[in-house]
Amino acid sequence: MNKRLVKLKDVLEKLYSKYNHHDLIKPDPLQFVYRYDNPSDMEVAALLAADLAYGRVEQIQKSLTNLFERMGKSPYAFIKGFGKAEQKSLKGFKHRFTTDQDISDLLMLLKKVLNRYAGIEEFFIQGYNPGDRNIVPALSKFCNSLLNMYAAEHNGKTSRGLKYLLVNPANGSACKRLNLFLRWMVRDDDVDAGLWKGIDKAKLIVPVDVHMGRLCKILGLYNRKTVSLPTAIKITEGFAEIEPADPVKYDFALSRIGIVENCNGQYRNACEHCELSLFCCQR
Repeated sequence: MNKRLVKLKDVLEKLYSKYNHHDLIKPDPLQFVYRYDNPSDMEVAALLAADLAYGRVEQIQKSLTNLFERMGKSPYAFIKGFGKAEQKSLKGFKHRFTTDQDISDLLMLLKKVLNRYAGIEEFFIQGYNPGDRNIVPALSKFCNSLLNMYAAEHNGKTSRGLKYLLVNPANGSACKRLNLFLRWMVRDDDVDAGLWKGIDKAKLIVPVDVHMGRLCKILGLYNRKTVSLPTAIKITEGFAEIEPADPVKYDFALSRIGIVENCNGQYRNACEHCELSLFCCQR
């Protein structure tokens, strides 16, 4: 590891120690996973929370609060018994361009999965190969399997809303939301739930959104103009040079700088107290 990476690792470890604590999870959508104690509830809550993790933080929290209130005490039981009454209870739900019909379509697919498998992990792992370079092929198979399941019952067609919730990395998307879900499920520390035991965390891909993209470019981990799947892989490979067994380790801590500290990459007085100032601040 060169001197620059050694210095960067030291900074990232300090950020991890500062931010990676359970009581600092809010306002992250991960907070909704910890509303439940049952792993089955936590798993389905995680997929829904990650899927709707787009837009303003305040709106995400509002929408997820609304959705989980409609689903009652057990999201898992709600999905297992999903029928006309449950679909009716979702009527009028909307998060930006995700509608109640989109959520109903997803929950109906999850019902089929949960009636056949012990959980989402068991279904996901059907497409997982420990020999793959990363989690991308497994994630692609996961999305394809669900979308094909839907298409088989809808004359070969799939709705745009469902495709957005199950965005496929095979199409070049960075898949921020689904990679976020996988981080929550696979990693196990004071923040991430670590419910899934069958997947190597070294295979995970960094969930890259606007905030992470900006910070990682500042840190010199990539220089692409757009945030795409190749961008996310490049960023992950950069972190893997620092922490090969756990390249997604610093994601939560770095995202706090963007979301909580409102970093926009421009110098301000608060930058003098930021751990990343050694790498990014110019007056």
